[in-house]
Amino acid sequence: MTDEEHESVLGLLGRDPRPAELAMYSVMWSEHCSYKSSRAHLRRFPTEAPWVVVGPGENAGVVDLGDGWLAALRIESHNHPSFVEPYQGAATGVGGILRDVFTMGARPIALWDQIRFGPLEDPKNRYLFNGVVSGIAGYGNAVGVPTVGGEIEFDPCYSGNPLVNVMCLGILRREQLVLGTAGSPGTVAVLLGRATGRDGIGGASVLASASFDDESQEKRPSVQVGDPFEEKKLIEACLELYDRGLVAGVQDLGAAGLSCATSEPAGRAGVGLDVDLDSVHVRETGMTAPELLMSESQERMMAFVPTDLVDEVLAIATKWEIDSAVVGTVRVGGTLTVRHQGEIVAEVPAASLADDAPIYDRPMRRPDWLDGLWATPVRILEGDAADILLRLLDDPALGSTAWVHEQYDHMLFLNTVVGPGSDGALIRVRGTDKGLAVSTDGNGRLCQLDPRDGSSRLVYEAALNVAVTGARPLAVVDNLNFGNPEKPEVMWQFKESVEGISAACEMLGIPVVGGNVSFYNETDGIDIHPTPVVGLLGLADPMPGTPPRLSRAEEGMEIWEIGPEANGNLSGTAAQRVIHDELTGRPTPPDPDAAEKVVALAADLAHRVPVLHDISDGGLAVAIAEVCIASQIGANVAETDNGRLFSEDPHRLIAVLEPHTVELPEGLSRKVGTIRGDSLVLGSSDPIDVRRLIETFEGAIPRRMAG
Repeated sequence: MTDEEHESVLGLLGRDPRPAELAMYSVMWSEHCSYKSSRAHLRRFPTEAPWVVVGPGENAGVVDLGDGWLAALRIESHNHPSFVEPYQGAATGVGGILRDVFTMGARPIALWDQIRFGPLEDPKNRYLFNGVVSGIAGYGNAVGVPTVGGEIEFDPCYSGNPLVNVMCLGILRREQLVLGTAGSPGTVAVLLGRATGRDGIGGASVLASASFDDESQEKRPSVQVGDPFEEKKLIEACLELYDRGLVAGVQDLGAAGLSCATSEPAGRAGVGLDVDLDSVHVRETGMTAPELLMSESQERMMAFVPTDLVDEVLAIATKWEIDSAVVGTVRVGGTLTVRHQGEIVAEVPAASLADDAPIYDRPMRRPDWLDGLWATPVRILEGDAADILLRLLDDPALGSTAWVHEQYDHMLFLNTVVGPGSDGALIRVRGTDKGLAVSTDGNGRLCQLDPRDGSSRLVYEAALNVAVTGARPLAVVDNLNFGNPEKPEVMWQFKESVEGISAACEMLGIPVVGGNVSFYNETDGIDIHPTPVVGLLGLADPMPGTPPRLSRAEEGMEIWEIGPEANGNLSGTAAQRVIHDELTGRPTPPDPDAAEKVVALAADLAHRVPVLHDISDGGLAVAIAEVCIASQIGANVAETDNGRLFSEDPHRLIAVLEPHTVELPEGLSRKVGTIRGDSLVLGSSDPIDVRRLIETFEGAIPRRMAG
């Protein structure tokens, strides 16, 4: 808390704050909880549409799927905790995002991970990568929610600050929707779940709102410790409470713990709340009031219950073997009063902890170095296309993700129709013809070169990734990972990124229904590349009978490229990184009109074509190679220009289909090759045996993790 912020608290209270009050304001006004550096810019997002049921501001966004079905979605970061303690940091990131979703009344049905690290040649990065993947797998598998997709990236800018973003999707019936409100006066606050301890104290302010230095490992006690089995019981208990209509509102205890779970629901409802900390069940002795209010111990929920239903709620908690305690009562007025050991330790306006947090209009300045990057020529790709392709397939950011996703149980519930390794995951809504498609996409290199156009391209890429499953884009959540907001260059990057995401969403007619901002991703003053991550939900209604898959290519099928013709621009591409170890030039900007046409065409073709695949990282050559690998068959490709083979120009995909079976639009499609034989031939390059493609692709990560 800055001196100015402390003065604001003095002004609000008209007196010096007590220690517990100061603790509450420090966590609630932290960057992580208050969005004080970003709120002024986040208002730019389009957030409304006829199908939006709950937009930004609640625990998760909720959209209408039709026929009484709703979907809840949310994305969050656990970057700093995962750097300090990778297993628990990632595991509790999963636990937190699950609670955000089932707080809304939804059953969580799927998870996605967006993870980024420094190069795997560094043992520290291998340790972090292994720990994070193990943490996601350990929590997700044990709690019983499948992880069905995501994205992995490796770049030196993440060596000092890995990124761990997790998205969750849940489904519910309209009548099951619950909001984070304290209800009306007389309602009782019931704390459910795990006992409160000292783990995670100040996590929102100590970890999520500060940058790192050489002493960062000393912050380890601020990392929460998760228990997925406790969370599983909590999920089932809460869903039963919702089914039986026993709660007026629910709030999870994530960042800021009890401080958030008491003040935000009361503030939303415009009521006061009396809280008795002596009633909180604890697992450590001698905890002070500030510790109890700041603790971020996991697997806890606050339910607001009508007085006459409290006994039923406590009975359900007993049935599911979770602890519970009545800790407060909703009162008339807007005062949050907290008692500990018989004394008042906090007496503050409940709404002030969230609504009166400072909003900063931080200085912005376009980076001086950007013109130099744009002006530096992008080197052409010389040499044999086959050699270039093999080097790309051997890169861990482009190679097979099987080392990661085989640690995840992606078939839990048996609703996964299209799973990991595909452009977008597709989940059936059991008992209906509906399918929910999700793609999560990020690209820090692209956004470092052009944060506005790069961010727009992420939205269009995610939309295309769900379209190739047969779904139409429905809603977006975003996780905005940036460096230190006190640097004008970082705030300029942030504002440009928000503008880019907003413009693309407006063009496609899709709302932003929630998200997260993660600032201070820097170590020793070195910022990460601006790395917005977009999670896009699509609805397929009805779902294709047999959705396109990379593994469905057969001898004699034709390969068609769909979308604007590539101009050969290699700026910001995987080829530029892997072959030349450079980041220069200016990437091709998005074409909104073309994007809209291609997304609509892909969603239509998904019901008629066996193979559809987005052209993105590695360009056309890598996209075709991935089809050959998945189908274990060769191909002949006519293109001879390395620039067009490895360009990542936007709004393009490949369709693989039997000749003369589907009419493709002229001007937006061109035949580029044929599925044939047991080798991949790119133009006049040497043939690559499919077995070599598979060996290279599948071994990219395991070879490096073997040390």
